Amino acid sequence: MMSNDMKAAVYSKGRLGKVLEIRDLEQPVPKDNEVLLRVRAASVNPLDWRLKSPRPGVDVAGEVMAVGRAVTRFKPGDSVFGAGRGTFAEYACAAETKLATKPESVTFEQAAAIPIAGLTALQGLRDKGGLHTGQKVLINGAAGGVGSFAVQIAKSLGADVTGVCSTKNVELVRSLGADRVIDYTGEDFTENSQRYDLLLDNVGNRTLSAMRRVLKPKGKCIMAGAPKKTWEVFARIFKAVARSLFLTQKFTFFIAKIEREDLTTLCELMKAEKLTPVIDRQYPLAESSAAIAYVEEGHARAKVVLIP
Repeated sequence: MMSNDMKAAVYSKGRLGKVLEIRDLEQPVPKDNEVLLRVRAASVNPLDWRLKSPRPGVDVAGEVMAVGRAVTRFKPGDSVFGAGRGTFAEYACAAETKLATKPESVTFEQAAAIPIAGLTALQGLRDKGGLHTGQKVLINGAAGGVGSFAVQIAKSLGADVTGVCSTKNVELVRSLGADRVIDYTGEDFTENSQRYDLLLDNVGNRTLSAMRRVLKPKGKCIMAGAPKKTWEVFARIFKAVARSLFLTQKFTFFIAKIEREDLTTLCELMKAEKLTPVIDRQYPLAESSAAIAYVEEGHARAKVVLIP
């Protein structure tokens, strides 16, 4: 008889804060509009430690094991990717509307790297930024999870792309298609004379006043990255709204929406060889805590993936 137990990462309270442990839990049961996945890979995002959920993990790629009564798009055996609940586990549930079919040419590890970071880059540039052919875009944090997707997506939209990163990542960002790369260890991008139609900020390490200096008179700053302290995030959002009311330049802070149509758009870009997920490191599920700590340091190149 098959066991319904599984290994999963769970936060518990420790003397010095949250502690991430691997525990034996029962496999989740999908709701009517959900599928049960055998997790083949999951990837790490900042929200995995910032949210208060006891079960980390949103990005997922895996095989459908069972479907809820209302599910019509997927069946057991299908390979999918998207967003789920508590995906740092051997099994996880995900809503049908937050999943897309995994392209055969894409590995489970690559597919798991896509959802949050890929959607943030796509929606930030295309929807919030209105980026189009011929515009100049600057991507702060171009070697990170969102940034590595953003460089490639911006090029696919016909933009002139400048990426900001550290010395060790200059060649990576250039290989992703950036027209120019600024090494922040030797140059402050807010002090140069170039002006941009769009600035995608994935780091949150410059003031709005400083970033305003590099924008054209009607330029936009889309903030997908934020300081680690909650009060600093809210202060930044308030300042962005206030400045946008009185300036022709616009500052917008946003969080991506998990939408199947946009996951499919990312699939099409991969099939067209215009988008390739970059994976820095892979960790086994048992080392979830180490994987999160590495990403939390802020120096990971592109994406970090967990393998159950």
